[in-house]
Amino acid sequence: MRDLVPAWLSAAALMALCPAPAAAQTPAVACTQAGEMVPAQLYGLWQLVLWPQEGGSEATPSSSGAVLFERHPEYPGSVRGSLKRTTPGNDVQARVSGDVTQGAFNLDESADGVTMDAVWEGEVTPSGCAQELRGIRRPAEGRPTGGPVMNFVLKKAPGWR
Repeated sequence: MRDLVPAWLSAAALMALCPAPAAAQTPAVACTQAGEMVPAQLYGLWQLVLWPQEGGSEATPSSSGAVLFERHPEYPGSVRGSLKRTTPGNDVQARVSGDVTQGAFNLDESADGVTMDAVWEGEVTPSGCAQELRGIRRPAEGRPTGGPVMNFVLKKAPGWR
């Protein structure tokens, strides 16, 4: 190797002529902290898992599905979307609307788009780079048939950043 490199070419000059691999040149994407997440970061497809707060576990969910969030047409700082999930015996579809403020996630769920059936309250996972939300889903006030209180996790689907 020494015979191939002219004596006048310093190590620093040689390094300048030999660029680093592409992976090393790609700047790291900054991780959005939980309190910095804005509603627009909710846009897109999220994978959903629900399990009973009493006697359930994330490893054995009682329901799974997806939520698609889009910009809310009437409230600029909010999202609107649709939810589809499996439950024992049937599938559930609902309209949802909500927001994220200083790391707190809130969502209203309605099967008919008018009457609120459930409310979702959660937090942006601190280590999730604004790609994971965790909390509870409970029947809306006055809706005793909304089912049990459930834990949930929403994870941003790959490709939706």
